[in-house]
Amino acid sequence: MLSRGTAILTDALAAGRAVGAFATYNLEQVQAIAAAGETTGLPVMLLAGSSHFNHAGRRLLATLALTAAQESTTEVGVHLDHCRDLDELRWCVEAGYSSVMYDGSHDPYEDNVARTAEAVRIAHDHGVWVEGELGALAGDEDVTTGAGSGAPDTMTDPVQAADFVARTGVDALAVAVGNVHGFAPDAHLDLERLADLRAAVTVPLVLHGASGLPEKEIREAIGLGVAKVNVNAELRRAYLHAMTEELPTVLPADDAVRLWRAGREAVRRSAHDTIGQLVRP
Repeated sequence: MLSRGTAILTDALAAGRAVGAFATYNLEQVQAIAAAGETTGLPVMLLAGSSHFNHAGRRLLATLALTAAQESTTEVGVHLDHCRDLDELRWCVEAGYSSVMYDGSHDPYEDNVARTAEAVRIAHDHGVWVEGELGALAGDEDVTTGAGSGAPDTMTDPVQAADFVARTGVDALAVAVGNVHGFAPDAHLDLERLADLRAAVTVPLVLHGASGLPEKEIREAIGLGVAKVNVNAELRRAYLHAMTEELPTVLPADDAVRLWRAGREAVRRSAHDTIGQLVRP
């Protein structure tokens, strides 16, 4: 069933867990993520967002994600991730997305406030909740670059976060507390800063770039108010490794379907395992 409203986040917080939000680029990944939600019996979110449209196309990927959510036996949110274009955000809201993210984190602060507030107005008019972002994450959402942890001056400031939430009306806030996009083995979360952010704002917090972080730190972050954890690199790696292993066995018969199935199952297992880890200590 397609998720509606912020209960997907608030219910997770109340239950001591976070929602797994998984990036998707194609049919097999959409199916795998929905299946992982069904096998765990827990809500999941499909991140069918701006950079993912570059591969699959906006209308096609949105249709796949929304159809999978509507037909699933568990709650599935369809989320526009890292959007910087208000026209694109409006299109996704009107198409039926359950939530959207406006990412103005690399803009001057006042511009981020103004454009995020406009995104909130557009989305709320359609009953859609909004995630904003404050603080800059290193790395690339779609490829692993080996970026290190964020510098202190790029992390989210709790005082500014309180002002940002109050002035924009966002329903959730993505924060930078040492997390980076892609695998970064040397990355660690600033849990003290995260605790200060939890005290400063009342909305659920979102953690992007959790790949490679110690499981203990992720669980501690959930205990400090993180209600949504975005996952991408683990799924890409699982997909590519499975297809690499399967490729020599399918080439003689040109059995592409078997190859696609192997990738899909690897993504399902990876998402399933991640969902089981997203609980507070």
